[in-house]
Amino acid sequence: MVIGSLKSTNREKSRKSKQAVIDDKTPLLPNKHEEEDGFDEFNGASFSGAVFNLSTTIVGSGIMALPATMKVLGLILGVAVIIFMAFLTEASIEFMLRFSRTAKAVSYGGLMEDAFGKYGRMAIQFCVLVNNVGGLVVYMIIIGDVLSGTTSGGIHHNGVLEGWFGEHWWTGRFFILLITTLAIFAPLASLKRIDSLRYTSALSVALAMVFLIVTMGITLFKLINGTILMPRLFPDVTNLASFFKLFTAVPVLVTAYICHYNVHSINNELEDNTRMKAAVRTSLALCSSVYVMSSVFGFLLFGDATLDDVLANFSTDLGIPFGSLLNDAVRVSYAAHLMLVFPIIFYPLRLNLDGLLFPSSRPLSSDNLRFASLSTGLMMVVLLGANFIPSIWDAFQFTGATAAVCIGFIFPAAVTLRDRYGIATRRDRMLSIFMILLAVFSNLVAIYSDAYALFKKNPSLHK
Repeated sequence: MVIGSLKSTNREKSRKSKQAVIDDKTPLLPNKHEEEDGFDEFNGASFSGAVFNLSTTIVGSGIMALPATMKVLGLILGVAVIIFMAFLTEASIEFMLRFSRTAKAVSYGGLMEDAFGKYGRMAIQFCVLVNNVGGLVVYMIIIGDVLSGTTSGGIHHNGVLEGWFGEHWWTGRFFILLITTLAIFAPLASLKRIDSLRYTSALSVALAMVFLIVTMGITLFKLINGTILMPRLFPDVTNLASFFKLFTAVPVLVTAYICHYNVHSINNELEDNTRMKAAVRTSLALCSSVYVMSSVFGFLLFGDATLDDVLANFSTDLGIPFGSLLNDAVRVSYAAHLMLVFPIIFYPLRLNLDGLLFPSSRPLSSDNLRFASLSTGLMMVVLLGANFIPSIWDAFQFTGATAAVCIGFIFPAAVTLRDRYGIATRRDRMLSIFMILLAVFSNLVAIYSDAYALFKKNPSLHK
């Protein structure tokens, strides 16, 4: 009887201990081997699946925005900064993973809570909401522009479907986005494990490569024909205002590399999570290579005429054989790429909203009603935003200069400087201080430059 009582007491203590750990540290979805009702057949994600999912998280709107940074920074400085940001991103993720292992935190929110309490957890969850909602609305707006067209300055630019079939109600923006949401976004967003998206992520990376290959082919053809002028190699800095303008490229670069909110989810499902560091490096090497080549060839192709959204440049006459066909190939491949990126960005958005609204509830995957309600509500918000917000490019830059920079650099650096377990080296602390100073200074300058440009564009504001 005494032995039985002791065993029962020990089991009860073990259950309470596990419950405490779950409440404080666990992610909003179970780990790779755990389910509420026991074990399932999922034995862990593969290394390649982790690389593809992380790469898809990174390569979103970055491809379309980075050629414009070459126009601001020049070819040489632009390439150098893209590579530098890849190394800085790798360092910030390494901080996250190292301190998460020590703190036994299996989510970004858990890591922030361990370092700064519940307000730290709420801060990262709020930043992910701002960053991801803004990003998803931008993705959907781009998809609508590509497929059904857009009107700017009183001029209507036909979308791919309008060009093929003419203007009809079923080629209109709302109907196209509604069908895309129901047929593609909703089924993919209903998957409860991020590893389930590994095949669509691989296809997404392949479509990004199609965009890159077609752009390279057009550029090389025009180079051989001698119809491309030598691009600017260095930034054109003539006064203080032009110097400050260089920093407007930083929010775009930060946004291009943001993947931190999915690192823990991918790491939790990885079969051998000791390989997560290698997966991060492989993914960053792949993405930075794609970024460098797409930026260089995009800027070579369009030069100083490169638009903020380089995709818009592909609606013009390229002056080459089969130009119209290649324009459609570029735009369709990029729209399809964004469709497959959407669920990867939606996944952490749903998790973090659930963490804010239901911090003490059971795992989201075990509550179908809560899972479906959050998914449906968020999908409707993004769909309505894409249909009723005419352009949020400036707002997207703002999220890059605020929420994204917190997620990618300020919070990982702050956790390292907090150093609750005394594992940070002198080099870690110096790098963390550099990250915070660079992030705060460059993004304040970027916001100021954007506001100043808007002020000059609308002189009536100061009257």
